[in-house]
Amino acid sequence: MALKRIIPCLLYDGSGLVKTVKFKNPTYVGDPINAIKIFNEKEVDELILIDIMASKQKRKPNFDKIADMASEAFMPFAYGGGVKSYADFEQLYKLGVEKVVVNSLIQEKPEVIKEVVAAYGAQAVVACIDFKKPLIGAKQPYSYIGHKIKYSLNDYAHYLTTDLGVGELMLYSVDKDGTWEGYDNEVIRDVIHSVEIPVIACGGCGSIEDLKNVLYKTNANAAAIGSMAVYSKKGMGVLINFPNRAQVIRE
Repeated sequence: MALKRIIPCLLYDGSGLVKTVKFKNPTYVGDPINAIKIFNEKEVDELILIDIMASKQKRKPNFDKIADMASEAFMPFAYGGGVKSYADFEQLYKLGVEKVVVNSLIQEKPEVIKEVVAAYGAQAVVACIDFKKPLIGAKQPYSYIGHKIKYSLNDYAHYLTTDLGVGELMLYSVDKDGTWEGYDNEVIRDVIHSVEIPVIACGGCGSIEDLKNVLYKTNANAAAIGSMAVYSKKGMGVLINFPNRAQVIRE
């Protein structure tokens, strides 16, 4: 039986790779090109790189640097951050980016996403849903500046798949990010049951057991790893890492 995808999710601040905890306090962890070269050797399934500062700083993607990264990557390469127009998508695809991850654009210009899906296909766009627990009530999707989105998680997922037509969802837990505590399996399972497109789980992975649980107990199509991809162990130094494939099997 073929294993599901395990995807390093690298965070980029415009100059280097960083790692956050609950979306705060980014810590420098290295050079993206060096990391990509190592992941090539480890034969990872896919790679996601997100510029976490582009939208906040209201700047476009750095196409020159992205071109260097995409040309170095021997695996499918996805990019997100600062994408605001159809022309931005077009340029990224020309550079070799296979999937573009969107987040703030969903609230700002959803019509652009529809246009891209119509031209390039649903598989070329991944919608990222950042979600967290408010002080009161159920877990909710949030925008990149921390504002709650009007939809419930399931309704938002339905909107993204049916109204915008994206081909994949990425569920990113703000509360779990960088904690090594495991994925938010309850939310992931619930959303998976409400949509008919692939779902990538993200945020909190700290062990092989976490990967097995999210891939086989929630039935996520893919598991993104952050801290596990850039640190040797929790609290230890930087080391570009990828789990032992033989250990991530269904029992």
